[in-house]
Amino acid sequence: MTKKVLTLAMVGGFLAANAFAGPLNQSDRDRALSELYASRKQFLDAVANLTPEQWRFKAGPDRWSIAEVAEHIIAAEDFIGGMVTKQMMASPADEAKATGRAKIVQQMDEKFLVGLRDRTNKVSAPGEIVPKGIYNTPADAIAAFKSKRDKTLDYVRTTNDALRDHFSTPFPGFEMDGVQGFLMVAGHNERHVLQIDEVKQAAGYHKK
Repeated sequence: MTKKVLTLAMVGGFLAANAFAGPLNQSDRDRALSELYASRKQFLDAVANLTPEQWRFKAGPDRWSIAEVAEHIIAAEDFIGGMVTKQMMASPADEAKATGRAKIVQQMDEKFLVGLRDRTNKVSAPGEIVPKGIYNTPADAIAAFKSKRDKTLDYVRTTNDALRDHFSTPFPGFEMDGVQGFLMVAGHNERHVLQIDEVKQAAGYHKK
């Protein structure tokens, strides 16, 4: 093999190995934005036009009110997003791992979202995002949510960070990349909108 052919072969091999590494591609960006926008609408629809009684209603002493669920969703926005932008992106990139996952990563994304939305699997919230009674009215919560979600959307819309090349293990048995971190923001949002719907269906909830 001539030196020129050998060089071309080495370059070709390098490009193939790194085909899925590097800055966020448009397909992943669009997918994350789509989920974030859809879950944004779901939350805003779920808390629109609630009365004070509906906002504070609890189905039981150990159950969260819609106000508390909303506060949890809002707190999780920065908690999960910060895990990606501050912790995950500060860790070393692993391009080899990203390349190895590339063929199945979309299936992984789908499975992850399905699991997040499944409320038959109950989990305890970390102390940092347990509700503390911050928002007195739906309007207060809506304003806070819009502000935080707009920041999340702006980051995903404009970033050149290599989100697929950085990883974290948020809970045992699951390792996620940065794109999946933002899918987690959206999926967690959807999971708890379902919880709001459960509150609305509970006995004693003040129907209009």
